[in-house]
Amino acid sequence: TRAAVEEGIVTGGGVEYIRALDALSNVHGLNEDESVGIEVIKRAIEEPLRQIAFNAGVEGSVIVNKVSEGEGDFGYNARQNKFDNLKAIGIIDPTKVARVALENAASIASMLLTTEAVVADKPEKDAPPMPGGMDGMGGMGGMM
Repeated sequence: TRAAVEEGIVTGGGVEYIRALDALSNVHGLNEDESVGIEVIKRAIEEPLRQIAFNAGVEGSVIVNKVSEGEGDFGYNARQNKFDNLKAIGIIDPTKVARVALENAASIASMLLTTEAVVADKPEKDAPPMPGGMDGMGGMGGMM
C-alpha cells in the first residue's frame, strides 16, 4: 500500500504496541492522577492484542504476557493459535497506519478528558426474538 511505501512496515498483530510499552517503563507521574493516567495508557496500548486474542477465543491477558516476554517480531498468530515470528509469516502493518491510529486514539482521549460533558446514546435493550414457526398439522407440513 502507499502507506507502507511512505513509512515502511512494522510487525502486525499489536506486537509493536507491546514493544512500545518498554519506553513507558521508566515514565512516572508527578502525582497520583498522572500515575493513574500512565497506567491507563499502558493498558490501552495492550488493547489491540487483547482484542485479537478475544476474537480468536482465547484469554487476552495470557497472550499479552507471553508476547511481552518475547522479543522482536515474536507474536501471536491468531489464525493458527500459536506464537510465531509474525513478520516472517507476513503479519505486518504499515508503520503510518499504526502511528496514525495511536495518534488519533490519544487525540480522542485528550479531548474526552478536557471536555466537561459528553453526550452519548442510551443503550437499548434488544427486543426478544420472534417465536419460531408452527409444527405441521396432520399432513399439512411445517409452515416454515
